[in-house]
Amino acid sequence: MNQSADASPALLVIDVQQGLDNPRLGPRNNPDAEKRIADLLAAWRAAGRPVIHVQHMSVEPNSLLRPGLPGNTIKKEALPIAGEPLFQKNVNSAFIGTDLEKYLRSHGIENLVMVGLTTEHCISSSARMAANLGFNVTVVADATATFGRRGFDGTHYSAESSCMESSWRASKASSRQSVTQAKFSLR
Repeated sequence: MNQSADASPALLVIDVQQGLDNPRLGPRNNPDAEKRIADLLAAWRAAGRPVIHVQHMSVEPNSLLRPGLPGNTIKKEALPIAGEPLFQKNVNSAFIGTDLEKYLRSHGIENLVMVGLTTEHCISSSARMAANLGFNVTVVADATATFGRRGFDGTHYSAESSCMESSWRASKASSRQSVTQAKFSLR
């Protein structure tokens, strides 16, 4: 079934996988991100709106997200249900090496609401690429999360500062705004 060009946004759930709970990754921001993701999934599903999932299938030998390892499994809060497509990738962007763009265009989806892990890697890469491809993108700030990082110069950046929110070309919203949109204006 094709969506019209002015149809509601699709919820794009990216890399909500068990390996990202590993303590070796260090402290994380947004401890309730998975709860917010579950809330958004429930709202999108209740409204009958499109939900699309992305799973990272790492090819790196030491990755927590390598196929066959428990960390590759999608978390229970974000499991796809029947009829929801799942795209698997092995790089940061959900658009590289997948048919995601083809799927979105064939279904007339122009607006994306992105949630998932990690903010400055797969979410940012996917949001930037989607915008470059002409999609309208909203990243739900409280339904994404990341970890502290060490910069090339050795400077430590906390999880809060690693998000680089101000450098994004995508608009941002809270899960409350997005749930409200799903419940009321998307029907």
